Amino acid sequence: MSVNTLSPPNASAADAAVEAARAAVGLPAGARVVAAMSGGVDSTVTAALLARAGYDVIGVTLQLYDHGQALAKKGACCAGQDIHDARTAAEAIGIPHYVLDYESRFRQEVIEDFADAYLRGETPIPCVRCNQTVKFRDLLDVARDLGAQALATGHYVRRASGGNRPHLQRAIDATRDQSYFLFATTAEQLDFLRFPLGGLPKSEVRRVATELGLAIADKPDSQDICFVPEGRYTTVIDRLRPQGAEPGDIVHLDGRVLGRHEGVTRYTLGQRRGLNVAVGDPLFVVKIDAAARQVIVGPREALLTAALRLKETNWLGESASFETACDEGRPVLARVRSTREPVPGRMAWVDGEPGVEFDGAEEGVAPGQACVLYAPEDPDRVLGGGFIAGTRAVVPAQAPPAGA
Repeated sequence: MSVNTLSPPNASAADAAVEAARAAVGLPAGARVVAAMSGGVDSTVTAALLARAGYDVIGVTLQLYDHGQALAKKGACCAGQDIHDARTAAEAIGIPHYVLDYESRFRQEVIEDFADAYLRGETPIPCVRCNQTVKFRDLLDVARDLGAQALATGHYVRRASGGNRPHLQRAIDATRDQSYFLFATTAEQLDFLRFPLGGLPKSEVRRVATELGLAIADKPDSQDICFVPEGRYTTVIDRLRPQGAEPGDIVHLDGRVLGRHEGVTRYTLGQRRGLNVAVGDPLFVVKIDAAARQVIVGPREALLTAALRLKETNWLGESASFETACDEGRPVLARVRSTREPVPGRMAWVDGEPGVEFDGAEEGVAPGQACVLYAPEDPDRVLGGGFIAGTRAVVPAQAPPAGA
């Protein structure tokens, strides 16, 4: 049964969402649009809205990891039950649907990179890597091969016109905003991408799904990292990089050896629990020296950061490049964690590399995480960002005592 034949008793929310989707896509009726379908509520509603808006929609689902591992995992995506749900939804909507096996690419680009990052003492964000590589690079190529004029996803972010190229902006629903995870989207990719749900609150999306009679209307959202069973990331790392479980010393900033650990991959910057050392005052992981197999701990103030360096940068702002913006000292709002609000600072050269200097002190800035930059004059607008390569502390590390 096609979604165009569904007759909900009150379709006002769905009708408004269709108009919003039509405005977000900005293409004439009949244009071919590929809809990325993960099997969840958001991507399914996206495909349904595009079909009702009169576009020639093709649904594409990526199989990213082993079906067997995912079948028993609730809140997963892109495997097992979710592929079945995507296929069923496409049939109900009345659109063609393809499943592409991207397991090997996902393993190399996302899972292997995830394990290597922990081995380097970093705290990775695999969702960014997935969007950056498999989804917005490889899937975008597939959409073009299918003759599409756009690729639409269910991400909560907005694409707005302005100047010579579109802008990336935060979603209307701040509780669902995914702009932090999409900072690596290039200007060229943004020309081709569309985000029909960016102007809707999540509650409205579920209401639309119910009005349209979609079977996944009450399906729970995906949780945690899709390929990590029950949130235990060490299970994945131990299997792929067993050397990460080699023991080493827990060392205080002042040089004292306080104890032993069972592998640097079990620790993240800012961690307090599970250190199993006691010196009276609370201690936090302030650095991980993977090469020396040391977990370095210190007081909370040692986590305060004055500046950071960035690698693998991406720029969507008005300056000619990220480097030019650093030369100019461009004021920014910098967001160093997906769960934190951006804080003021300015772009600069930090120890010879592009980076950000904070106006105040920022806490718990972890290498491997992203620093996403927003415009102070328009806080919803994403200027770009990069992966955190290193930091400059507010309080320099105390030198070890003589003879230590």
